[in-house]
Amino acid sequence: MQRHLISAADLTRDDAVLILDTAEEMARVADRPIKKLPTLRGRTVVNLFFEDSTRTRISFEAAEKRLSADVINFTAKGSSVSKGESLKDTAQTLEAMGVDAVVIRHGASGAPYRLATSGWIDAHVINAGDGTHQHPTQALLDAFTMRRRLVGRDAGIGQDLDGRRITIVGDVLHSRVARSNVDLLHTLGAHVTLVAPPTLLPVGVETWPCEVSYDLDSTLPKSDAVMMLRVQRERMNAAFFPTEREYSRRYGLDGDRMAKMPEHAIVMHPGPMVRGMEITAEVADSDRCTVVEQVTNGVSIRMAVLYLLLGGNEPAQTAPLRTEEK
Repeated sequence: MQRHLISAADLTRDDAVLILDTAEEMARVADRPIKKLPTLRGRTVVNLFFEDSTRTRISFEAAEKRLSADVINFTAKGSSVSKGESLKDTAQTLEAMGVDAVVIRHGASGAPYRLATSGWIDAHVINAGDGTHQHPTQALLDAFTMRRRLVGRDAGIGQDLDGRRITIVGDVLHSRVARSNVDLLHTLGAHVTLVAPPTLLPVGVETWPCEVSYDLDSTLPKSDAVMMLRVQRERMNAAFFPTEREYSRRYGLDGDRMAKMPEHAIVMHPGPMVRGMEITAEVADSDRCTVVEQVTNGVSIRMAVLYLLLGGNEPAQTAPLRTEEK
């Protein structure tokens, strides 16, 4: 493992499989009466969120506390950032407090990389989402969910997603989740197809390690997993499609379309879902939809990342998991 986790593209296959395998060990902690490990006792982790978040922030906080870290939650609203304080000054304030790791979400693409390489802070940096660039732990939890469902919880240990066919549908242009998943799934050997209207595909997408299609119906029968993306209106400054109804008709997933998928195929969504637009309630509430599992798996993945960055570089198979905090 490297010192920081900034981009899914930075992970090798061995790095990614190590994280997924460690997350399987961490998932067993959730089944214990005492859901805590002493691994990061005495370490301080700051959750530095400049953008609104529910799942990611709470997931990281739960992971940190289960590893017994001291947690500081920082939100831009109500802080000195609202008075004009720069990222550099905020980072140097955290450095003066002696933090060991910073989990950062920022609206500007590249902010976590800047924080990690600027010399402002000596802590480990974990990217919790930066602009439209990357969200590596989301890609990891998605891959973890796919491996569990498509390969098996125990059979998947040490395995990647070689040969699996993953379809990612929707607002690719504004999605850091799509970019991260394309990078990681390619590294893990999966075959990725992006499906979106031409206006919601980024410039240069032809250089990405994936295929591109504009026809959702033709890709569904050969998909092992279909990931629906939310249309990110808050990032849009123009009309990218005629109407919501038109978008839903061509790129939304409903019961009829789900029936075209292979029986073993799963439906995924990074959340939050806009029911009735990119996904219907029938699909969202079906047994094939893994949205709730993804939230659960997110805690295990983030525990694994924190453990490997701060606690050690070997799979968590021995002492840390046998020792419970009293």
